[in-house]
Order: sequence, then structure tokens, then C-alpha cells
Amino acid sequence: MSRLHQSRIADFQEVLGEPTVALTKLRELCFSGIPFDGGLRCLCWKILLNYLPLEKALWSSLLKKQRDLYSQFLKEMIIQPGIAKANLGVSREDVTLEDHPLNPNPDSRWNTYFKDNEVLLQIDKDVRRLYPDMAFFQRPTDYPCLLILDPQNEFETLRRRVEQTTLKSQTVARNRSGVTNVSSPLKTTPSSLSEYEVLPNGCEAHWEVVERILFIYAKLNPGIAYVQGMNEIVGPLYYTFATDPNSEWKEHAEADTFFCFTNLMAEIRDNFIKSLDDSQCGITYKMEKVYSTLKEKDVELYLKLQEQNIKPQFFAFRWLTLLLSQEFLLPDVIRIWDSLFADEKRFDFLLLVCCAMLTLIRDQLLEGDFTLNMRLLQDYPISDVHLILKKAKELQDSK
Repeated sequence: MSRLHQSRIADFQEVLGEPTVALTKLRELCFSGIPFDGGLRCLCWKILLNYLPLEKALWSSLLKKQRDLYSQFLKEMIIQPGIAKANLGVSREDVTLEDHPLNPNPDSRWNTYFKDNEVLLQIDKDVRRLYPDMAFFQRPTDYPCLLILDPQNEFETLRRRVEQTTLKSQTVARNRSGVTNVSSPLKTTPSSLSEYEVLPNGCEAHWEVVERILFIYAKLNPGIAYVQGMNEIVGPLYYTFATDPNSEWKEHAEADTFFCFTNLMAEIRDNFIKSLDDSQCGITYKMEKVYSTLKEKDVELYLKLQEQNIKPQFFAFRWLTLLLSQEFLLPDVIRIWDSLFADEKRFDFLLLVCCAMLTLIRDQLLEGDFTLNMRLLQDYPISDVHLILKKAKELQDSK
């Protein structure tokens, strides 16, 4: 380990060792990248995403409370509906009661159950394809959820729900325009889902954990529910927490990811809500901001893109909505997120990163025609994120 690396770790340990974490100092350190060693990144992200308070004395009671709360969500939203479904299958007399699957009453529990299945199928389709170039999400977790995987359980799990739901996936065609082709051309997906073997009973793959997190988020946030692309936001968070070298944190990766994801979505959810697209907080405004910033920093390039009628929504929609999670390999996405989460103005820096990405390929863009340039922007050519972050920082300092 290099001396520099060791001294950086020491800097982090010093800030995190104080009874009250100095947030400004921590942000500054995290902005330049957080070492993975000793679970530093997982801890810093939890603080930066407002999951852990700055007073360390409060951590253990808060974590216990939140993790218990998450178990409660699992019981209410996955286990109880599963028991109800299993019981109904067993005894016929229930069918004479109010609440049976054919009850047209919109408040019927079954109505909710079938609606949830539509959401579940969409989530299932998306999470099975998370980072296909990495085996991680297909591998079994070391800490399967015992509440759900207990072999004594007769209830219907999410896995069984997906298997039994024959709803045609057409019902789920409520995709956002533009996010539908969320994955970049580089990221090929296997041709059929049957290539993903579901693990034997008693084991679960990491993607199944992510599925549960998204399903519970959708149930608790009916106003936004699940929108394609959220899987790309939860993936890097969960990966980071589930590979924490510290096993007592790693064991709770699911609950901790859920709350950090919820906090992160509270800040970026407007990007996913179509009705807000044109408002001040919506995605259109942010995309325009990328271009107005570019115009300030590099007017020649800005005019060239304007002249070719390359609108920011053709590429910046995905860059901004998914916090660049689709443009780079996972370790690089995680490094970019260190800087984004550390940004006090919350994602202003993201606009500068997008600008930096444009200026770093300016020569190619100035020479290329529309088709060539669209290809460059849809499948971004530079993979060195350190170069991109350095450029973004220069743009920030030149204000």
C-alpha cells in the first residue's frame, strides 16, 4: 500500500474517529475519492446520504431502529400478503367473504395484490439484468433473508409470485419515454431470462435482494412506485454495502441500502416523475442547464451541437437521471458517486461532470456529423473517470 494511500486512510479515520463527525471536512475528503479499506466508503456514504447522524453515540440505536423497521416492512408487504394468498388457496370457504380475487371493489386487497404484481414483474425483469458483465448480482448472498427463506414457510414469496404470475408483461409498458433504452449498446443482456437460473431453495442471489428493496420502495411510495432505471440507482449502493469488509455491517446490507436508496431518491425522484419534467425541479431544466453551462465554458462546442440539432435529452437524460451509472463500469460509477454524494449543493457537480465529458471529446465532436456524434454520446468513449473528474473540478474552479 502506498504511503499516500495510507495517509489518506489515516485522514478519514481521524475525521470519523471524532465523537461528532465534521461534515465539511468529511465532504472534502470524500470528494477526492473514498478508500474501500476497512469499510470506509460504506460508512461515508451512509453519512453523506443522511442515514447516519453526525453524532456517533446515536449510531447503534438508530441502526437497530431502522433495521427493525425494515423487518416490519418485509412482514407487512411481502409475508402477510403471501400468507393471505396461501390461505386462500387452502380453504374454499374464504371465497364467500368480501375479499376474494374476483371482487370488483377497487379497495379489495386482491386488487392491490394484482396491481402489485404488475410492478413486481417490471422490477423482476430489470433486476435480473443488473450489471450483466459482472457475476456479483447472480451470486448467492452470504446473508439470505431468514424471515423469508425459512423452509417452514408456506406463504408465497416474491420469487413464487413471479413464477405464478402469468400477467403478460405488456401491462407493464408504462415506461418513461427515453429511459426505455436505459442500457447502453455496450451492455449486452442474455437473450432470455431462462439463462438466469434461480438458486435452490434456502439461497438467494443478490439480484433477488435488490428486487425486494425496490418492491418495498414501490409499495411505500405509491406516488412514484417503480420507474425503470431505479434498479440502476439501487445497484451500486447495494453492491457497495454488500461487499463491506466489515461483516456486522455487511449482514445488514439490505436494510441499510433500502434507507440510503430512499434518501437518495428523495433528492432525485423529480427526475423520474414525468409530470415534473418541465418544472424547475424536473429533468428538462437540468438538461438545459448542462447546455447553458457548456455555452459558458466552451461556446464553439455548444454552437456545433446546436447546429447539428443534438438536443441534450438525446444523451443527458440518461446521464443525469441515472447519475452516470450506465456510462461506466461499476467501480468507476462508485468513484464518481463518491464525488457526487460529497457535493454540498447536491448534484450541481453532476452538471459539471457532464460538461467535462463533452469537452473531453470536443475535437471528435467538432469533426463528426450528427450520426457519429450521437454514437459518441450514446456510448461514451473515455473510460478514465479520474480524467473526467479532474476536468469537472477545473470547470468548477474556473467559475
